[in-house]
Parts: sequence; C-alpha cells; structure tokens
Amino acid sequence: MTTSAELIEMSERRSAHNYHPLPVVIHEAHGAWVTDVEGKRYLDCLSGYSSLNFGHGHPKIIEAARDQLDNLTLTSRAFYHDQFAQFCAGLGDLTGKDLILPMNTGAEAVETAIKVARKWGYEVKGVEPDQANIIVMEGNFHGRTTTIVSFSTDPEAHDNFGPYTPGFRLVPYGSTEAIRQAVDPNTVAVLVEPIQGEAGVLVPPDGYLSEIRELCTAQGILMIADEVQSGLGRTGQTFACDYEGVVPDIYVLGKALGGGVVPVSAIAANRDVLGIIQPGQHGSTFGGNPLACAVGIAVIELLNTGEFQARAAKLGEVLHARLRELIGKGVVEVRGRGLWAGVDIDPELATGREVSKALMARSVLAKDTHGSTIRLAPPIVVSEEDLVWAVNQLADALYELNTA
Repeated sequence: MTTSAELIEMSERRSAHNYHPLPVVIHEAHGAWVTDVEGKRYLDCLSGYSSLNFGHGHPKIIEAARDQLDNLTLTSRAFYHDQFAQFCAGLGDLTGKDLILPMNTGAEAVETAIKVARKWGYEVKGVEPDQANIIVMEGNFHGRTTTIVSFSTDPEAHDNFGPYTPGFRLVPYGSTEAIRQAVDPNTVAVLVEPIQGEAGVLVPPDGYLSEIRELCTAQGILMIADEVQSGLGRTGQTFACDYEGVVPDIYVLGKALGGGVVPVSAIAANRDVLGIIQPGQHGSTFGGNPLACAVGIAVIELLNTGEFQARAAKLGEVLHARLRELIGKGVVEVRGRGLWAGVDIDPELATGREVSKALMARSVLAKDTHGSTIRLAPPIVVSEEDLVWAVNQLADALYELNTA
C-alpha cells in the first residue's frame, strides 16, 4: 500500500498548490468518521464545508445514486429525462418557489443568480443597459470565478486576478443602513449570506435579514440569499433565513444538495423572476443531469422529514454550550448556529492551523480560516457522544498548548 507520506509528496509535486490541506490522506468514510490509508480513524468535523450534512455514504443517497448509475447518467439538457421533473418539483416545494434552474457548483449557482438579477433589472425593472449594480457584503465568500472574486475583500481570493467585473457595491456585513445608502435607481439586487461561513461563521445581528427583506421589497429590488453553506439543515432549520421568517426572491443552493456524492447546485425563484430566462440564454451540459437529480431527490426527501433540521438544532445546543466553556481557556469567542461554529483561538496561544493540526493528532479533523479561527461543522448524523468527545479533544489540545 502507498503510504500517506508518499501520496502527499506526489500530490505536492504534481498538482497546483491552490489548497493547503492538513497532512492526512483519507481512504474511506462512513457516517461522521473517515479512515486514512494507514487505517487511522478521524471524526470529520468539517463535512466538506457542509457538503456532507447527511454524512459520508448515507444509505438512502447511495442507493439512489447506484440505482441511477445502472440506468442513465447524462443526456445534457438537449433532451428531457425521467428524474428532472421530480427534482425541480421537489426542490420548488422545499423552497416554496415556482421554478428551479439547476447547475453543478455553488459558484455556478451564484453566477446564475447574478445573471438572472441583471436580466430582471433590465427587462422588468427598466434599468438602462449595462448600468445594473448589485449590493454585496464585505467579508463575503460566494466562490472563486473571476466575476465573484471581483467583489471579494479577501486578498488571497481577489488580488492579481484582474481586470475585475464591475457592477458591485460593497457594504459592511450586518448594516442595513449601509445597504440603504448604497441603493440607487440602478440597483437590481442585494446578495447576502445569511451566515458568513468562510469569514469565520459570522452570524449577523438579529433582524438583519428581515430588514433587508423589507428594504428590498420597498425599493423594488431582489433579495438573493446564498444558502450554499448555511442551507439544507446545517443551522437547525431548512434555511438559515427561516430563523427570521424571511423568504428571499432567489435562493442559491449547493453543497449538501449533492449529498456528498456529486456536485449539485441550483437557484430557486418565482416565475416573475426566473421566468425571464429563455432557451439559449444560460445553461450547463451537466446541470440537472439524471444522476445529480436522482441524488438531489433523495436529499430533498431526507429534508422533508424534518429529522435532520431538528437534530442539527438539538446537537447545536450541545456543541455551543460546550464550546462556550472554553472561552478564556484558549478560546476568545464562539459564534454560529446549529451544528456550525466558528471558534476564535487566542492568537497569543496558537494559530488556527496549529490547533487544527493538534486536533488531527487527536483524531479530529477541522479546518482553520483567517489565521486564528477554526470551523466546526460535523455531519448532522454525528452522535452526541462523538460530538462531546470532539470538543473535549479541543479542550485537551488547548490545555496542552497553554501549559507547554
């Protein structure tokens, strides 16, 4: 068997260094646990950035994928296939929207929402050609395409990829007054993450999403909610917007929609918005393919039970209560909602990566962001016992660092 060290060396030598992975090589996974090539087991507390909300290899999702693999995997949208209608209807019912436009990755779905908002602005709102602007938030993360990084405030994602796409207005996250001041007659949409994941699991002030919804309605502009990471059960509700009873004009969905099996993304909107797209104006060879739709249908059916939302809410209370006990013991602040937490490590004690490595040595996989923050987002199928054990490993790692 090839060792982890050999595989890491080959990966570093033969691949572009666009990621900085922890030095672990995963071979197989089941539920919330993964196993490396040497046979060591780890509790996955990242879940593929919420792609694995239902765990690794969920039986219902795997069964749907296997059944579909035996029948049909791809037609392109040049033809109908027998999984497409049920997927669109199911996701439309889950979101409460008339229409679905499926894509593959989260970034593609965000790009789709941007295109739809601009086209709606020109054809419905009456904005002059090429004058549309979209209000976006500082600290955002919506993907890494050239248009999306044009409005990123993260130097690593943004710098040296210009010239940049115009048409975006940056405002501070959490301030509806800043949004209000940025709106002008050419504004077509506000694009917002209900919780900013990459920025460190930042939860906005209470009422923020409701105020955005009211402002957008009053100004005649679209509210676009990027729920790629926060949606589909992660926060204890189907969508993070549900905590404020807010329904955006466009949902942007991805990651968990593919069940950890295939890339599946989509936007969902009503006919008066998404109906402006006509044949030939947007598409994807793999978007809405039979395999993706079959997996998506299984995911939607799991969410329709409400079991995963309730479980994330219940276990989230356990997670956050235990994490708050670590404040002052190497932890500066804890944020998040449901089974999703951003943990700020005291920078005088260690970096986020150093703590992530210490956790890896203790069989817990997590990931750092922005220097001193680690993110915890285990699969929703994690047991309460394993969840508490993982936080105990963090507590022990911090204690060792404090006493070193």
